[in-house]
Amino acid sequence: MNTLSARTAGLFAGLLATFVFCAAQAADLPPRPAAQAPAMVAAPPIYNWTGIYFGLNGGYGWGQSTPMSLYSSDFSAFNYSSDGGMGGITAGAQIQSGHTVIGVEGDIDWTHSSGSGRGTISFNGAPIGTATLSSTLSSISTLRTRIGYAVDNWLIYGTGGVAVTNEKSSLSGSVGFVCGTGAAGSPPCASNSDLHLGLSAGAGVEYGITQNLSAKVEYLWVGAGAANTLKENMIRVGANWRFGM
Repeated sequence: MNTLSARTAGLFAGLLATFVFCAAQAADLPPRPAAQAPAMVAAPPIYNWTGIYFGLNGGYGWGQSTPMSLYSSDFSAFNYSSDGGMGGITAGAQIQSGHTVIGVEGDIDWTHSSGSGRGTISFNGAPIGTATLSSTLSSISTLRTRIGYAVDNWLIYGTGGVAVTNEKSSLSGSVGFVCGTGAAGSPPCASNSDLHLGLSAGAGVEYGITQNLSAKVEYLWVGAGAANTLKENMIRVGANWRFGM
């Protein structure tokens, strides 16, 4: 074998040895880890308004009062404005189906809504003189249905039901008659503090801060009926804590 053939054989033997060495090294390498699937992101929970709830509320009320009906239906008088703050407690229960939320809610608010005015007092429709009337509304309670439309954490609702008010009035500075004599044309100088049945209606919007906690703002109108001609507007804010069902 000539010199060129010897060199070629030597080069081939070297390449073969290098290939065998690399193959052996590759066999000793650890296997490549399998590709991991991307982590699944959990979908946010769908907000649900169903549950029983308790809460606190507070606000402001204003309106008109004609409290002579607190004395007797035989007497009538003028209207005058009354206003004041309020605060109380709320309880309710509701159920959601699709976007519709239906429930019942009750509350009691302790108020200090007061007012006074001076004008003509009538007995069986005939004027008997003038006097100053003053009144204080000490509480308003309502029991209402709520029907709302929910979009995730938002709830827009209308509400209506019955109301019970507790109002007291006093009469002073009478001219043309004397109060408290017991005569047919003489009204008492002060009315009894009593409960009076009426109606309530309104609307509001509520926002779910968490699955259990929500905040609301609402308007309610209260009319205390034939026994008490109080007409009150109420703006209230509140927070409710709901126990899901």
